[in-house]
Amino acid sequence: LSILPDVKKAAAAIRGHWSVENSLHWVLDVTFDEDRNRVRRGEASENLAVVRHVALNLLKKEQTLKKSIKKKRFKCAMSNEYLTKVLAGAI
Repeated sequence: LSILPDVKKAAAAIRGHWSVENSLHWVLDVTFDEDRNRVRRGEASENLAVVRHVALNLLKKEQTLKKSIKKKRFKCAMSNEYLTKVLAGAI
């Protein structure tokens, strides 16, 4: 016996999935300029994507600075103290 899929539920689930995918891609592109990455050797592009995801997650986790991810990333570049605070979130 097979159950016919509920088209509306399936469509909502698919839209929900792509909404998450598109918003993640947008954040990575705006914050890390991911679309302009031209690294193509071996697994380098996949490795850099993992590093960007980890960095994004650490920046989101750090809550003391109430700024955008892009501004938090810039602050990490300018302040070793803030960078240490963000990286401490990984422990």
